[in-house]
Amino acid sequence: MKKQWFVLHTLTGQEMKAQKSIAARVKIENMEEYIGRCEIPTERVVEKKNGVRRVTVKKFFPGYILCELALYDESKGTDDRGKKTIYPQTWQFLRETAGIIGFVGGEQPIPLKQQEVDAILEDKPKSGHQVERPKVNFSVEETVKIIDGAFMGLTGQISMVDPDRGKLKVEVKVFGRMVPVDVEYWQVEKVSIEETLPPVK
Repeated sequence: MKKQWFVLHTLTGQEMKAQKSIAARVKIENMEEYIGRCEIPTERVVEKKNGVRRVTVKKFFPGYILCELALYDESKGTDDRGKKTIYPQTWQFLRETAGIIGFVGGEQPIPLKQQEVDAILEDKPKSGHQVERPKVNFSVEETVKIIDGAFMGLTGQISMVDPDRGKLKVEVKVFGRMVPVDVEYWQVEKVSIEETLPPVK
């Protein structure tokens, strides 16, 4: 039976409850043929406060979970209104799951493409380890101050951003020369406009 990925809308704050309920009921009710994996897309966000590096887990899409479902009975095609036939077992199972409001897309939801799913879940590889994302985003030509490491205290301009690895290349002045320095996101902080303006004479 072909399963596809769909987005389910949940009550705010009940994503985990709905996910656990689905996992438990699938085994009890022998619904493995209709219900597959259910994931809550998350990312690990890195921030540094008072010199302490903190990593927190944040939901990508609060109020939504992704589920792999056998939803449409393709052997029956569509009805006279052009609607696909839905497996009643899948529909009833989800309707009885606490915390689930419905499908994103209404009663005839469109499944996600595999590349869309891969992009959403790329931070959750099978190993269980996630890529850490910085809490603050940076861009090229932005001015930052290095707050950790060998070049701490120096201010420079970002020349390259590597969001996948959470690294930056910052051009700083050392002994009168511009030097490119590789730093991690959490090792710098944004500089306010006031700090970048030349002093008034």
